[in-house]
Amino acid sequence: MSDATNLGKDPEDYIEELVKSGRYENRDAALKEAVRLLAFKEQRLAELNAALARGLAESEAGLGTPIEEVMAEFEARYAERMKKRSA
Repeated sequence: MSDATNLGKDPEDYIEELVKSGRYENRDAALKEAVRLLAFKEQRLAELNAALARGLAESEAGLGTPIEEVMAEFEARYAERMKKRSA
């Protein structure tokens, strides 16, 4: 398939190229896959936005761990790992 990511030309031509290459059985199969992928992307975006909103709400409510504590734990783990490597 030639440059599968080039959508600069007419999308109908692109779909036709995908069908001719054998990648998809027909135009409907290609369009069905495109819609499936768009639906997946939109669902994932909604999930990520919801997770972000929850995280921000928890942070504003003081439910998170202060960055100083997180960094201190990270630095301690890193120091321990480096110590084991040099041993």
